[in-house]
Amino acid sequence: MSRFWDMGYHRTQPPDTKPQGKQSPPMFNLPALDTALTGTIFAGNLHFTPVTDSTNSDALAAARAGAPHGSVYFADEQRAGRGRGDHAWHSAAAQGLYVSILLRPSARLPLLPLAAGLAAADAIHEATALAVDLRWPNDLLLGDRKAGGILVESKSEGHTAAFAIVGIGINVHQQDFDPGLATPATSLDLETGRTIGRGPLLVSLLKSLEREALALAEPTASKTVLRRVEQSSTWLRGRRVQVHGPQACTGITEGLDEHGFLKVRTDAGLITVQTGGIRAAELD
Repeated sequence: MSRFWDMGYHRTQPPDTKPQGKQSPPMFNLPALDTALTGTIFAGNLHFTPVTDSTNSDALAAARAGAPHGSVYFADEQRAGRGRGDHAWHSAAAQGLYVSILLRPSARLPLLPLAAGLAAADAIHEATALAVDLRWPNDLLLGDRKAGGILVESKSEGHTAAFAIVGIGINVHQQDFDPGLATPATSLDLETGRTIGRGPLLVSLLKSLEREALALAEPTASKTVLRRVEQSSTWLRGRRVQVHGPQACTGITEGLDEHGFLKVRTDAGLITVQTGGIRAAELD
């Protein structure tokens, strides 16, 4: 099993806590969702459960059992959600979008996490008119606050990808977050001052993801995806960052290589970061 990151670690409201003065958001209207997805690979492939340990775990199990390309697993609440580095990712009931999509891609698997980030950014923009800043490898930031992230897990057979699970978590209705988080968090409701519907957001996300997955098969996909990611991120060029993970270092970002890995210029030279995460470096 190879993994391409990043869901990131953050905690949302405890499951029994509700925003003061607001009613609990409704659960998903499954027939309406299926109708809205007519003509996509996801129509007829929606699998919802109110509570699960992890939607990624559900999708992985289904993939191994032969579930088809385009199967979608989502929940109102996760009790053992996973993020980058196997960090816990608690997902409060009815407060966010917690979804995992099974894809059986034919090419350019290393670029899938970046393509998923573009899809999530497009969906958030469509729902809120807000611009998402993609922090490599796939944190979804609104300003300097994290609104969500992505975890892609894959299984390969020889040189061919058997399947990939694209796990996406987006903070939608949360009103409060732990002030001790490494990156301050936010939600779509907080940023817009209104209630964002999770159902329309899910439909937009899936349609965007299908477009991005299909585009990966195009001959120019590598250059196109890398260019668009750089256009959607303030982190990839000229930013002083700290890299966390097995290639920990501090330096100035110099863009992405052809595989989507991050190039960082350090005092010791240029390092190509293949896994881990980044944050703004503290001033000396």
